[in-house]
Amino acid sequence: MPSVSQVAVGLGRAIRNAGLDTPVSSVACFAEALTMIGMDRPEHLFWAGHASFVRRPEDTQTYAAAFSAFFKDTLPRSDRERAASPVTLVTDDDDSSEAKTDGDEEAGGVHRVRYSASELLRDKDFATCSDEEIEEVYRLMASIRHSPPRRRTRRRVRVRRSSGSPDLRRTVRRALRSTGEPIRLSRVGPAERNRPVVLLVDVSGSMEPYARAFLHFAHAAVTGGRRVQAFALGTRLTRITQELSWRDPDAAIFRAAVSVSDIAGGTRLGDGLARFNDRFGIAGMARGAVVVILSDGWDRGDPEKIAGEMERLRRVANRVIWVNPLKATSGYEPLARGMAAALPFIDVFVDGHSLSSLERLVQLIAS
Repeated sequence: MPSVSQVAVGLGRAIRNAGLDTPVSSVACFAEALTMIGMDRPEHLFWAGHASFVRRPEDTQTYAAAFSAFFKDTLPRSDRERAASPVTLVTDDDDSSEAKTDGDEEAGGVHRVRYSASELLRDKDFATCSDEEIEEVYRLMASIRHSPPRRRTRRRVRVRRSSGSPDLRRTVRRALRSTGEPIRLSRVGPAERNRPVVLLVDVSGSMEPYARAFLHFAHAAVTGGRRVQAFALGTRLTRITQELSWRDPDAAIFRAAVSVSDIAGGTRLGDGLARFNDRFGIAGMARGAVVVILSDGWDRGDPEKIAGEMERLRRVANRVIWVNPLKATSGYEPLARGMAAALPFIDVFVDGHSLSSLERLVQLIAS
């Protein structure tokens, strides 16, 4: 039986030759695992190597083949067949997988590994998705349920809970029906209504890998809730709420793209924010609203103008949320002039590079 180091290095070399990336850290991790679990049971060897070398579910088949080939002449004959048993990758879309799993395992020792393609896509960066993957992301994004934020109003309404204030007028009126005895105390509390939400989507050239995903997110928000307004930000400001109100996502995105003449162009965030404040925001649309700006912060204009317009916006908005897809990058710092100028006037600064980050954004808006 070879030593632990020989097995770790040899298997790492075999996996590398099969086409998978095997850094030295993975080999060291596998060697450490072998010292803890031993090399007596092939199935333990297989899964220790799987945990050390495999980073994507689609690489499991390649790893299994390399593992079987490497241990073909290394293990005793009694263990060789168990170590070389095939590994079948089963997705959640395979309707026949449940019926076949038990029988296959009993007959040939098949290891069936299940994974969900949808769960993998939730954390994948939009910029790295293939055409098929990004279309699946858009389909999943349409199923996001947007819960509008709520606010209390001055209007008082009848409440059933005991925490409200006593409603003497209603209590007395009810008492007249029971010979003047106040059998039940009526209560009132503040009414609630949906707080407005405003989405400002940067559609400039630097946002091209993310702009369409953000437009799909805006479409789901506009069609899924009331009092939601959407705008496109580039070298100018374009209101796209009506275009995104179509139920068909493809038709809505197409109509929005046609109406935005500066898509994939330059960025003048200061001018766009100034136009929004002057024409829409200060006049009432942003008052008490949750304003969400989806942008990487790159700007060709004057950063002082961005700071001034952000300050004006912050005075009337309930909250200002800035969604920057670059924030998820390791080592990112908001050093872009536009981003640095806007940062002091932002309530919440979050990333927005993946479906899961946009799902968290929905919860953040509703909170």
